[in-house]
Amino acid sequence: MPTLDQLETPVLTADLDAVERNIAGMQSYCDEHGLVLRPHIKTHKLPEVARMQVDAGARGLTCQKLGEAEVMADAGFDDILISFPLVGEAKAERLAALARRVDMGVVGDSAAAATALAEVLARHGLEADFLVECDTGFARTGVQSPEAAAELAALVGRLEGLRFAGLMTYPTLPESGPWLRAAREAIERAGLTVECVSGGGTPTARRTHELGEVTELRVGTYVYGDRSCIANGSVPLDDCALRVVATVVSRPTRERAIIDAGSKTLTSDPAAGATGFGLIVEHPEAEVYNLNEEHGYVDVSACERPPEIGEHVTIVPNHACVTANMHDDVRMHRGGEIVATLRTAARGKVT
Repeated sequence: MPTLDQLETPVLTADLDAVERNIAGMQSYCDEHGLVLRPHIKTHKLPEVARMQVDAGARGLTCQKLGEAEVMADAGFDDILISFPLVGEAKAERLAALARRVDMGVVGDSAAAATALAEVLARHGLEADFLVECDTGFARTGVQSPEAAAELAALVGRLEGLRFAGLMTYPTLPESGPWLRAAREAIERAGLTVECVSGGGTPTARRTHELGEVTELRVGTYVYGDRSCIANGSVPLDDCALRVVATVVSRPTRERAIIDAGSKTLTSDPAAGATGFGLIVEHPEAEVYNLNEEHGYVDVSACERPPEIGEHVTIVPNHACVTANMHDDVRMHRGGEIVATLRTAARGKVT
């Protein structure tokens, strides 16, 4: 089998040993604290890795978009939550098509979205679970108060085609616990049962049990890790499985190197607590300070031995989810020996 240093670059790679450690570690945490793990496939987009997660003990999958869910359903997974609001007739019809095949859950923060989904599902004689999305401090989507959560839950409880199943938030912040507790109590006073309280976010994942309200954990980035995870302490460098191998193609000056990994290979997302567009493992003092489409600009002025033309470098990307979505496949390896090439089956599934 080929080895990493024999690959044509730029190329996306994943250390299968690290992937397995990360899967086992998060499952062990959830088992220890009585949490259901519903991993988010938006990070890896690979049925093969999703199967590893389910085989390790995860209960179902989380997808961000219908396209991802369709890929996972085609691969044989039968319990899927879509954690992004579904709006529009076309998406409701696609949801119905999925609900004929597998157990589906959806989320929403408005009467308009819930009513429209329910109408289409009921027309087809189908039903999906519905989680009320709650904004517990992130200021993105979600109802804005526990009282609003109770009102939407009561509405869903009256709709044919949807079954009220609980609450969802992202991320699980310290203030999420009291917020979710108040929402649950208001909903229960109205006579409904909150079966599931779903929280998420790799950075805060291993503190989820401290909130006392969350019953299900949705996490994605943990499986690969990235530079942001290193910065926030959720995944150490040794367990950052996803890396881009690139080649130094030019050394115009003593201070500057150019690699063959630009914005079409590495994400331009920043990493909190770090500068640049990725960590070069062999030269941590170097900085990928700019990206064009195919060019990566590297400041090597602080390197005692700067990389030379033709040298391979290994880069931990700032954000694994975006980086994985830019590549047709990923080379899985153990100890540098390639053991599989996996097609990124859910790549580009953004609708």
